Amino acid sequence: MPDAPYRDARVPAHQRATDLLGRLTTAEKIALLHQHAPAVPRLGLAAHTTGTEALHGVSWLGPATSFPQAVGLGATWDRALLKRVGEAVGTEVRAFHERPAEDGRAPIGLNVWAPVVNPLRHPLWGRNEEGYAEDPLLTAELATAYTRGLRGDHPVYWRTAPTLKHFLGYNNENDRTSTSSDLRPRVLHEYELPCYRGPVEAGAVAAVMPSYNIVNGRPAHVSGYLKDELRGWRNGADLLVCSDAEAPSNLVAAQRHFADHAEGHGAALRAGVDSFTDHGTDAPVTIARLTEALERGLITEAEIDAAVLRHLLMRIRTGELDPELDPYAGTGQDVVGCDAHRELARQAARQAVVLLRNAGDLLPLPADAALAVVGPLGDDVLRDWYSGSLLYRTTLLDALRERLGTDRVAFADGLDRIALRSTATGRYLTAAADGTLSATGHQVGPAEEFAVQDWGHGVTTLQARDGRYLTKDGYGMLAATAEHPDEWVVQETFRLERGEDGRVRIQHLGTGRWVAVAAGSHALTTYAVARDAAEPFTVRTVSAGAERVAAVAAAAGAVVVVAGNDPHLNGRETEDRIDLALPPQQEEILRAARAANPRTVLAVVSSYPYALDWADAEVPAVLWTAHGGQEGGRALADVMLGDHSPAGRLPQTWYRAGQRLPDLLDYDIITAGATYLYLADEPLYPFGHGLSYTRFTYGALSAETIDGHAVATLTVTNSGARAGAEVVQLYSRAPESRVPTPLRRLQAFERIELAPGEQRTVSLRVPLAALGHFDTAHGRWTTDPGRYALLAGASSADLRSEAEITVTGPAPLPRPGLDGPLLARDFDTARGIRLTDRTPAGGEAVECGDTAPGRLAFDTVDFADGATSVALAVSRTAPGSAAVELHAGGAVTRFEVPSTGGRHRWQTVRGPLAAPVKGVHGVEVVLRGALRLAELDFTR
Repeated sequence: MPDAPYRDARVPAHQRATDLLGRLTTAEKIALLHQHAPAVPRLGLAAHTTGTEALHGVSWLGPATSFPQAVGLGATWDRALLKRVGEAVGTEVRAFHERPAEDGRAPIGLNVWAPVVNPLRHPLWGRNEEGYAEDPLLTAELATAYTRGLRGDHPVYWRTAPTLKHFLGYNNENDRTSTSSDLRPRVLHEYELPCYRGPVEAGAVAAVMPSYNIVNGRPAHVSGYLKDELRGWRNGADLLVCSDAEAPSNLVAAQRHFADHAEGHGAALRAGVDSFTDHGTDAPVTIARLTEALERGLITEAEIDAAVLRHLLMRIRTGELDPELDPYAGTGQDVVGCDAHRELARQAARQAVVLLRNAGDLLPLPADAALAVVGPLGDDVLRDWYSGSLLYRTTLLDALRERLGTDRVAFADGLDRIALRSTATGRYLTAAADGTLSATGHQVGPAEEFAVQDWGHGVTTLQARDGRYLTKDGYGMLAATAEHPDEWVVQETFRLERGEDGRVRIQHLGTGRWVAVAAGSHALTTYAVARDAAEPFTVRTVSAGAERVAAVAAAAGAVVVVAGNDPHLNGRETEDRIDLALPPQQEEILRAARAANPRTVLAVVSSYPYALDWADAEVPAVLWTAHGGQEGGRALADVMLGDHSPAGRLPQTWYRAGQRLPDLLDYDIITAGATYLYLADEPLYPFGHGLSYTRFTYGALSAETIDGHAVATLTVTNSGARAGAEVVQLYSRAPESRVPTPLRRLQAFERIELAPGEQRTVSLRVPLAALGHFDTAHGRWTTDPGRYALLAGASSADLRSEAEITVTGPAPLPRPGLDGPLLARDFDTARGIRLTDRTPAGGEAVECGDTAPGRLAFDTVDFADGATSVALAVSRTAPGSAAVELHAGGAVTRFEVPSTGGRHRWQTVRGPLAAPVKGVHGVEVVLRGALRLAELDFTR
């Protein structure tokens, strides 16, 4: 059909997609809803796949340019850089897309699953490495820049189709499919949604992925916020909503929210999910479930059409129907890992380095320095789950030796070397050249030595003499053949348990089984189910790592200790961290180096913050960078040797040891006093912190209001002797606010490069609306009249200049008490309650357990000339007594709540108030016993 409107590139994209939709059969349309959509040859549609991972480089498809982890890109605070990185990654995705498909499969998809915009609310979140920042503005700005790079600048065709992850309230890994994140309206609108809204309304986002978790009692994949919020934003109507892997099945299997899969899949489609990532490439399972949902009347053809239309629109925009016009078509393979991308990777890794401390100006190190590099990460480059295959690895040790010469840089990994002697054979565990392990060694030599790395919390890795890790193969045998811990279920970690007899038994953590010695072959297996069947080993320490560290440190002019994490261990997708401490072995290495040489630099290479109290007090220089990909080592060397003045700034708070952290599941940052926005205590290193090799002086700040904006202006001078970059940060505070508001809130920032002595005037514009808050009393954003402070400085705790503006307008009105029901979830403050779903399909309520009363407070409710009665929407399944108490106008009214026969079976309890309530009053609601409350409807 060469003359069909959908084939005509001159026809608007929506019209083309609508025409193409009308030519599809119902069966063809349903088939397009799976991640792996089949071809429709009669219409010229090729097979298509959604979902190419591109978080900080092309992932899982082979060697590609690897950029710093997302949290490292966040540390650059550099929009222009993020756009360039997005352009590079998108260009390499296009190159992979152009490669011939294998075995007739669909080409690599142009729908990329990146970036992650979940704010880094809690430092123990296992996926901390994937987000940009704990602040919603910084997250949104950097995500917008990255998606613009991925999308491209062409007015018609998209280079790739970016997908924001993960909508919504997702900051915990443990039990992530069954835990519910409570997002009360203020937290939802002030903290969570802005991270998504900014990039969506900027017009560079094609799709959004819901999260695995439950939000306010309802799985995110059937959340009303997909339609009520996301699809209502500018550019939101056309967004493709791609499910996370296996999440549609979780609606029934893990979350038990629906009775069967047809019902669950149908509910997801109605809620707004358009693409089902489920059962891998086995699309018929999803097709059958959606077909059944249609046949049972759970979904309509119109709802299917709406979802398919968004698929087709995305495919048209990425040029699938117009290869001859698509400017990105035919991207050559030479772009993958090209020189320009390698240089960009190095630049990004340099800008990601944050100088946390530099007492006595120990850094930069002199060009003729004689150094010692210590710690196992000093000679390693680690990947994370979403890293691509590295084109090459440049460690810090490699980079320093390139610059200074091999003879001027000593190295000690600091790991203990041990030999393990089998009780069963009386011989030592030995590793053959091919990695085969057996308990056959007669004496301790290089083949019998194993390096032990303690990652903390009982997680240990063992390396043979050639550096390869002990791992389990598919038959349960152990061999020293792994380059690094890897794979979804890591097979390279062990727990070494010392018994009362002094001998060690080894548990393989990937399977939970214990290591045994096979009779006859004396090979090592993971066949032992119980500890009692494990092989007891006698441990002999061949050499102590801390002693080797002390020796090389003492002989050097300065020592660089490299510490941090392996992104596959103790904090990653599916696993949250337990605490903020460095692994004990790394702490021992650091202290040994510092004791031997006061000129010690600590370089932390990690996916997340640590509590570095001792280092901050005792180590002169401390740097942090995220895992930096292929150029991470050179970037660190560039900073340490002064080729690059550090300009990275922390994208999240670094807390002190023992400092109170909210529970990982407490998403209410306002009540919990969480993140830099509400943290009253002084952290170790504040949000936005980062030092330089030069000094910047801030002039006075002036501010005025122009066209609905506050415009803040100041001069910044490089008053030092070196060129450098400063990140000028502007924060606001609302000293007269009637509700709790942030102690400081980032409103704008600008990264500027200044030569020595150079001065620049910086003007930063802030919409007056951004100074406000979400008004739960009226369900809208508001900026109250009054005074607002604007503060400029080098971090959230280093604010050097302040100005004030006054916002005028009518005074805020109290909450109307007689114009309709008060929704229980719209409280001003609460204690002892959880947010929950009102019905499986929509609405929200609050619930209380039976151990302690729950309390809701509604401030300044206007009852006008008087309320005399109230109707409560309640539900309850538990036996026994329960009640709701209303405290208003000095009187207390109590209502008994009966069992309603189910959590979604609601009843109305009505009655008179103990005394009429007139005028404006606060209302406190006390829930006694296990019950759920949806609304309160006061009447005259």
